[in-house]
Amino acid sequence: MADNDHHGMMELEGLNPYCSMSLYGEESLGGIREDRFGRMFSHLPPAYTRPDILAAIGAVGGPMDGKSDDDRTETVPVGLIFFGQFVDHDITLDASTTFNSVIDDPGGVENLRTPTLDLDCIYGLGPEAQPYLFAQGGAFGGAKLLTGADNPGQAGLADHDLLRSPNGRAIIGDPRNDENRVISQIQLAIIRFHNHVCDVLNAEHGYEGHDLYEEARREVTWHYQYALVNDFLTAICGTPVVRRILGCGRQFYCGSVPYIPVEFSVAAYRFGHSMIPMKVQTRKGGPRLELFGATLGGGFDPVSDAKAVVDWHELLFTSEGRQVERAQKLDLKLAGDLLNLPFVTGSAAEKSLATRNLLRGNAFLLPGGEKIAADIGCESKQIDKVVKRIAKANGDLGKDGIPLWLYLLAEAEVIGRAEANGSDKEGEALGPVGATIVAEVLIGLLELDDRSYLGANRNWIPRDEWNTLGKLVTVAQPTLPSI
Repeated sequence: MADNDHHGMMELEGLNPYCSMSLYGEESLGGIREDRFGRMFSHLPPAYTRPDILAAIGAVGGPMDGKSDDDRTETVPVGLIFFGQFVDHDITLDASTTFNSVIDDPGGVENLRTPTLDLDCIYGLGPEAQPYLFAQGGAFGGAKLLTGADNPGQAGLADHDLLRSPNGRAIIGDPRNDENRVISQIQLAIIRFHNHVCDVLNAEHGYEGHDLYEEARREVTWHYQYALVNDFLTAICGTPVVRRILGCGRQFYCGSVPYIPVEFSVAAYRFGHSMIPMKVQTRKGGPRLELFGATLGGGFDPVSDAKAVVDWHELLFTSEGRQVERAQKLDLKLAGDLLNLPFVTGSAAEKSLATRNLLRGNAFLLPGGEKIAADIGCESKQIDKVVKRIAKANGDLGKDGIPLWLYLLAEAEVIGRAEANGSDKEGEALGPVGATIVAEVLIGLLELDDRSYLGANRNWIPRDEWNTLGKLVTVAQPTLPSI
């Protein structure tokens, strides 16, 4: 037994200080900053595919065109994919780069969001810096957040909408959370959850004002983070992957500073583009609505149609046990509308979300997917299986330098999510490489934040009534307007 292995001195697992640095060395991470992007696999060379080939892969009628196919997962509710978009807005905002320039140093690209899961998209800069987001006066002054229900004369269905200015723009911490109706309703649901927590803490402990705000924000944020790990990551990355990282530590997302790797933001976390269906049923008994249609896709306007008010029991697993709308399978296909985005002007390549993703991989000098797969220890027969699927769909791109995003979609299709029984479920969610990147980054952001539940108190237990994402967004859901 080593000197430090006696009782009380066993080496801890799953914490950042024990993250393996052997692959990279501390010096390779020395320049990383919280307000910049970085690389997880900086020791691997960049891949390159000719842009005309990428444009053909992502073109309307091309190999990635899923048209109007409706092939759903068995276990992933579609609400989780929109929640993933909400999480993305909580941690990243790159407002300076395009896919028409080379980004050799992501450390020079500013991230305009804090790379911590702190819900600053909900709370903004807080009640002192942005008091217009909060109630004023009384026990809940400076503590509760305002919604449309607090704004007399607001246009549309104000009781089921965000707080809006006279021109219809949402008054919220991150304007992107109003870009489509479903994401705006997530924003509203979490604001309502915060206000519900304020009511509970005031009744139970007498908290008021600033003290109430601080305690409610901590409770809300920790429950949100818990749902992220235990609902979102387990569904998207697989329970075995999440348990391994929490129990044995991170191997590839390392260092002492939280940052957003480009392998995550430019490739792995764009998995949701394959899982979004073009039609979503948001109300029980209601019609399936076009995601980019007038009811759900307008964005940045007041809610004016009762069908656009989301019933979260329809989109997430909750205690009501509804027949929940599922996400599309994760594979090499995208819904047809995503290859010809109606709100984008420009060339066919610029209108294709698939082509845009692939071109950004070139621009950010991402390593080939098969190179990262080998680096994290995937078996060669597993890598070959993914490469053959890509070659079948897209012609022979070669075995060197396959675009990372494309590799991760194919990996999800032919290998899929790791299951608790030791099997893999094809098309259900991310495969080994994608799951490793996504889970290590999001868990790492929590472990590197001493204000999060994993950074401050790993023994924290959520309240039973708020311990799932479904409970969190429905606990304060009001009676819905009739449709």
